[in-house]
Amino acid sequence: METSAAGSSAGGGGGGGGGGASRPPSFTAQTNALLRKNLIFQVLIPVSLRAFLFALISLIILKRNRKGTIRLIIVPIYFCVILTVLERVINNILDKPKYRCGCQCVDVNGTGSCQEVCGIQYSTLDQSDSCPIPNPPEWPALLQIPRPEYRAMQDSSQLFTGFPDASCRKSQSCPASIPFTGANETLSSIVIQNLFTSLPLSNLSDYMNISSLLLGTDVPGTYTSLIEPAFFSDRPIYVLRTQCKPSDSVTVPITFGAINVQKEILCIQGLPLWRNSSAIINEETFKGYRKGKTEEGINEIPMAYDFQDSNEKRFNVLALYNSTYQNVSYLPTPSGLQRIPRSLNVVSNAYLQFLQGSGVQMLLAFTKEMPKQATHFRLEISSYVGPLFFVWVVELLFPVMLTYLVYEKQHKLRTMMKMHGLGDGPYWVIYYAYFLILSMVYLVLFVLFGSLVGLNIFKVNDHSIQFVFFFSSMNLQIVLAFLAATFFSKVNTAQAIAYMYIFGSGLMAEYLILNFIQGGKFPKHWIAVLEIIPTFSLYRGLYELAQYSIRASQIGNPGMRWSDLNDHENGMRDVLIIVVLEWLVLLPVAYYLDHAASVGHKSSLLSMIKDLLKKNPTWRRVSVNEVVVNSVHVEMGKLDIIKEKETVDQVLQQRSSGYAVVCDDLKKVYHGKDGNPDKLAVRGLSLALPYGECLGILGPNGAGKSSFISMMIGLTRPTSGNAFVRDFSIQTDMEKIYNSMGVCPQNNMLWEMLTGREHLQFYGRLKSLNGSALHHAVEESLRSVNLLHGGAADKQVRKYSGGMKRRLSVAISLIGDAKIVYMDEPSTGLDPASRKSLWDAVKQAKHDRAIILTTHSMEEAEILCDRLCIMVDGSLQCIGTPKELIARFGGYYALTMTTSPEFEREVENLVGKLSPNARKVYHLSGTQKYELPKQEVRIADVFTAVENFKRRMEVQAWGLADTTMEDVFVKVAKGAQSSQELS
Repeated sequence: METSAAGSSAGGGGGGGGGGASRPPSFTAQTNALLRKNLIFQVLIPVSLRAFLFALISLIILKRNRKGTIRLIIVPIYFCVILTVLERVINNILDKPKYRCGCQCVDVNGTGSCQEVCGIQYSTLDQSDSCPIPNPPEWPALLQIPRPEYRAMQDSSQLFTGFPDASCRKSQSCPASIPFTGANETLSSIVIQNLFTSLPLSNLSDYMNISSLLLGTDVPGTYTSLIEPAFFSDRPIYVLRTQCKPSDSVTVPITFGAINVQKEILCIQGLPLWRNSSAIINEETFKGYRKGKTEEGINEIPMAYDFQDSNEKRFNVLALYNSTYQNVSYLPTPSGLQRIPRSLNVVSNAYLQFLQGSGVQMLLAFTKEMPKQATHFRLEISSYVGPLFFVWVVELLFPVMLTYLVYEKQHKLRTMMKMHGLGDGPYWVIYYAYFLILSMVYLVLFVLFGSLVGLNIFKVNDHSIQFVFFFSSMNLQIVLAFLAATFFSKVNTAQAIAYMYIFGSGLMAEYLILNFIQGGKFPKHWIAVLEIIPTFSLYRGLYELAQYSIRASQIGNPGMRWSDLNDHENGMRDVLIIVVLEWLVLLPVAYYLDHAASVGHKSSLLSMIKDLLKKNPTWRRVSVNEVVVNSVHVEMGKLDIIKEKETVDQVLQQRSSGYAVVCDDLKKVYHGKDGNPDKLAVRGLSLALPYGECLGILGPNGAGKSSFISMMIGLTRPTSGNAFVRDFSIQTDMEKIYNSMGVCPQNNMLWEMLTGREHLQFYGRLKSLNGSALHHAVEESLRSVNLLHGGAADKQVRKYSGGMKRRLSVAISLIGDAKIVYMDEPSTGLDPASRKSLWDAVKQAKHDRAIILTTHSMEEAEILCDRLCIMVDGSLQCIGTPKELIARFGGYYALTMTTSPEFEREVENLVGKLSPNARKVYHLSGTQKYELPKQEVRIADVFTAVENFKRRMEVQAWGLADTTMEDVFVKVAKGAQSSQELS
């Protein structure tokens, strides 16, 4: 249990000394206060490591936001269920007879009895992949020939020279063009001519003697050679020859094991075309590819050769082959490899004939796959689409964390906590731990549930690798949230940018990383550079886990293990190193920028960055003297202000004379934007405020009252000058000032989900209160602002009226024996009864502390304030007790009389007889108001004269009043404005 302790800090009360700072709350006390506030616990929690960890783990059962937290945590379970259901639906479709090995009822023994026999010979192309193939068929190797409508032809550009004209497209007789080049044109031309044979097609009786021909097909290939789809299609097999006759077509029976088909073999012309360089061939191929259409259409070639430096003793050839129709790059087998053997064989055979003569042949009779067992194709959707999908799932926590941080920033709740003594260290510890626990619960449930429902990406890979990867990634994501929060001030903007980031960067990672890895040509060190972007590193790690899960499902690999990180093809080790190093670098950067943003230092790196981003940054400090020089003659006549300035100078020389607040020539300038002039909000304010005094600041709207309070509580920095609170400078020591300061801001800064009691408990703990002292202080605060009746103390603030919120803000500012309290218009929006109880609370609290109060209520100012000062346009016009100000500016009586309009002249004559120096201040429809100097009239004379006047004239109403504070305020404000207009 907590121990009871007094919450009062050292320091003088009343008008005494107390120059030393209040005892600041310990790190543990601040952490305890913020943790309790976040967890919304009503019971006492011992401040120990065990209880601290227990409380953090209890985040998933938050009292107020339990439903929202549970919904957030079950999001990954929801996504796992979606993936599982989708995967099972697809696999159920794949398990239908359409995709299982084909079977037929066959009379095996000739007895007429039907026996079901299954095999590839009874299967369609969709079924054949699942069949067992103990003795794979021998397929002739084929070239990939462009379809007739895509074969290369001449166009209007300078490329494609030598190709046939466009008329061949209409008759579908375009040849298969074969560009070639080399260092030795003669040798290259001879070799390319040897590609083609003149064997008549009519001599073909079956497929056994077609191995000497240059065969091709326009049917797309597959990733395996167990099935050659060209022989199951109605498209012909092509033979490339230098010349073709109309009769060059034959249909031959072809047998592959138990497969018997009749296949048409059709002659097409092969057109060799010499090119001066390989670059020309490359450009023609690129421009003619189906995704790079020319004006006339698609111009494709079946193959091309660069013989380079080949000669009679050296054969060095670069073969280009066509895999245009092959679009299965997501599969583990490289695309198009089954279409290259024939191309390499014919060019090698042609070179051999160049050396040894046409009688020598090196023929490729067939290609044959290894045998395979029966397979049941199942789609591991989590592994194929997982990287991108899981990147989005994991990063969905980023907008949540960013919103949480920016919300408190937007509503100035972070500032309010800081002004009541909460340091950056406890704030980071609690919020970082909150985000980390929440993230790990989120991801642990994701991985465990994914494993339970059978998602291989989680099931087969080592769980310790997954934990390290996700743990380091989430730490980096949390730091990024803190870092990003310093650049946002609106929740809506932060959320929009965050969601754009996670979805946009995820798509970029999918496109770039996937293509760079599978393309194999992008340097690995540049891929590592890309992985500095957090989303890219997260995607790469998930991609590696997905690849190992795919291999596990296909060939029975055990999944990723720690030993696999030594494989240079595995990028997981680089990802872990990058993520950890980036976290170590960004953590102090984020902490510094967060601290600089919360303190508001203009010299901070954050402010310099923001200034650089401005179109017209202002680096020059504006001299306030340039603007206030015209008001010097006004200041000379204000003896009370001069005396206050002398007091300030004397106090600053002594530095420990018992004054709570000393302002020394404090100035604030807001720089104009978009060509507007600078605005001087505060012009050289000098004040000395002792303990036990309440100083009221009066002034019209825009006078600079709130700007002054904002500087004193650390919301803004002074342009020049300084102020000392308990001998600490607001320029350099605001962190120390916060420990003994209470603030009631102009706008209520409250948590909508907390109750009034919980607010006071939180801020009381920040003031080092605990145990019975905290309980007593909270109860007294609630009673003093009339929040104990009707259960108001235990209602959530969102159910409070505006007046109740205002009273709670005042109670917060006074709890914990704060020695300096700032109240910015505390009674705004209160009913008379609530205002009276509020005044009683402030009067009781001011005995041992200094209070600075701004208000528009003259009654409030007279009741609460020991001294008053009036500000107009940023300058002090006067300062003193209410009686002194009334005596100084109120040496007159106010006579008001209402008569019929025809008697107005007689009223004016009456006033002139009473006081020759009377001044008319108001006149409207028979109602006139005059100021009568006190030294010229007596009250008895005024009453006698009015009574005599009433006997002669009809007087509807009249009154004689002494000067009020409101009159003083109006007079001083108008006088100051008139002086500024004259100057």
